[in-house]
Amino acid sequence: MHTFDDDPTGQWQPHWRRLEAANAAERIGWALENFGEHIVLASSFGAQAAVCLHLVTRQRPDIPVILVDTGYLFPETYQFTDQLTERLGLNLHVYRPRLSPAWLEARYGRLWEEGREGLERYNGIVKVEPMRRALNDLGAEAWFSGLRRAQARSRRQTGVLELQNGRVKIHPIIDWSDDDVAAYLTRHDLPRNPRWHQGYASIGDVHTSRPLTDGLTEEETRFFGIKRECGLHQHV
Repeated sequence: MHTFDDDPTGQWQPHWRRLEAANAAERIGWALENFGEHIVLASSFGAQAAVCLHLVTRQRPDIPVILVDTGYLFPETYQFTDQLTERLGLNLHVYRPRLSPAWLEARYGRLWEEGREGLERYNGIVKVEPMRRALNDLGAEAWFSGLRRAQARSRRQTGVLELQNGRVKIHPIIDWSDDDVAAYLTRHDLPRNPRWHQGYASIGDVHTSRPLTDGLTEEETRFFGIKRECGLHQHV
């Protein structure tokens, strides 16, 4: 988690307090006004992705949308990405690791099967590096993310506004409940990633995501329960 202890000048403190009390649309409007052309939206095209994509593009239809394609996404995720890109007219920018899946495995093996250390290395190669490259290429000073506190214990202290490695992150729906998400999707007739209908609450790569079954929490369905975060919200 990145808090405003990382903000030595106190530049963002007043905004942080005000945005905590604002609604999602107001948070988005503030960010678009303050960062102009230097803000992007990152999306995994997971279960609830349509919410932030719809909220943000209603105010700025041409905002760059970043998808990091690890090469290991579910087929349904690729289809869902095509569906939402066409429906919402997304300005989609797809970034991929410098190594193909086959080359990655030939060089390093199945890193995701090598415990926490292997997962960290895997995520660094297929997620963190492409995301850093995307933000740099697009000149992003800030980015929107669809994180919610209800998703994991590791996110319970996450703020609406955070600093991460010199960039500002905005989480417009950070305080939304699962019911809030469902109500928004229903109200605007927006789809979920098809894997959600197969019991997946959190949808990432095929080999590190599993359905939400009895006895599991949402965060335990990712990365074999070893960890929750993939690194994008910690190291980018």
